[in-house]
Amino acid sequence: MRNIAIIVGVCAVAAAILTAVYWPKSQPLEPLKFKLPKAQFVGTPKNVTSENLEAARKHGPRPPLLVPPGLTNVARGKAVTSSDGEPIIGELSQATDGNAEAEEGSYVELGPGTQWLQIDLGENCEIYAIVVWHFHRQARIYRDVIVQISDDPAFAGDVQVVYNADHDNSSELGKGKDKEYFETNEGRLIPAHGARGRYVRLYSNGSMGGEMNHYIEVEVYGRVKDKTAAAR
Repeated sequence: MRNIAIIVGVCAVAAAILTAVYWPKSQPLEPLKFKLPKAQFVGTPKNVTSENLEAARKHGPRPPLLVPPGLTNVARGKAVTSSDGEPIIGELSQATDGNAEAEEGSYVELGPGTQWLQIDLGENCEIYAIVVWHFHRQARIYRDVIVQISDDPAFAGDVQVVYNADHDNSSELGKGKDKEYFETNEGRLIPAHGARGRYVRLYSNGSMGGEMNHYIEVEVYGRVKDKTAAAR
């Protein structure tokens, strides 16, 4: 019994240390605030089937995401590249131009199959949230939505996966445990928990509306990494 008590005590101390290191109690938190575009439709289409669709929220707005204060959209106006260098519609820069409205011509359309869009934040950042609007003029489900963060522009190493809804590995990037969802004006709010990196890459593999891939806007909420603190 004495040995068990010692083990329990050691585990409690270790948990307290980890909590202090990764999320200090003294650090204040506040709801992430960002502007939603206008809603374009009401309800969801009927007779849509998916093995991995999240349950519909019954009432009220989306629950807030608590983050440290002082975050900004570090993706605004930043350079965008893609696996499809010649978009079918629009320009890659539209994904970070600050316009999330579902108006005509507000999106970039990439080719069929699994495609990625990548944002260069310009420097290493602490990232706490990513919001993506693929296309919300209709209630579509985009397939194999995967979001990654890295310091490597080729994403060949040091890759952090913050969202993966590819439940059957059809895009061959690994099976994910996140859910597919209907696109709305809320976008998809993805917690990133302070992950650090310079590049954000987003994958998709067409949608229930067709084989093409779309992006209206991507917002990345974070702050430039404290290089002095990181060197300690």
